[in-house]
Amino acid sequence: MADVGELVRCSNCSKPLPQFFLDNDDLLNCPACDVMIQVKAFPALLRATEGEASGRVLVQENEASCFYHPGKKAEVPCSSCGRFLCGLCDLEINGNHLCSSCITAVNKENILPAIDNRRMLYDDLAFKLAVFPLLIFWFTIFTAPVSLYVAIRYWNYPTSIIPRTKLRLVAAMLLSGIQVISWSAALIYIMS
Repeated sequence: MADVGELVRCSNCSKPLPQFFLDNDDLLNCPACDVMIQVKAFPALLRATEGEASGRVLVQENEASCFYHPGKKAEVPCSSCGRFLCGLCDLEINGNHLCSSCITAVNKENILPAIDNRRMLYDDLAFKLAVFPLLIFWFTIFTAPVSLYVAIRYWNYPTSIIPRTKLRLVAAMLLSGIQVISWSAALIYIMS
């Protein structure tokens, strides 16, 4: 633990204060400038820090330290870049220990599946395949079966990161079903 005098200083002259200032609730005179001071400190200031979740303080000079926090003991290397990380900097994703810079870089390249920041909206795809070809009616002979397939195939897939209803899938299935039935009836009528 660091000397308390190094952590607590006089607000007037910035000289280190002795230990008994922390244990006393009365106003005391600063030994250097004679100003009246009362010190209120959190109890954690007097507590020794040992292996905590935020990382351990270096015990010996020959131990590896965290790349981002040189005063903390390294616990694991980053799986991507190899930098040593303390418990505070270590981010474990799918069994890989990564630093924040590598997570940012990997997320920009979209190769980290655990960070799901976008999703294919199959309900939108199925709905658009059923509706947009109605503008040019002849395309529906191809897009209606595809829309029906997409709606059925991806029914159980998550619709979005933000929860949505399956209303678009139902509408796409109804519209494309009507189109498929219409084309089937038209083809049967033409052939007979």
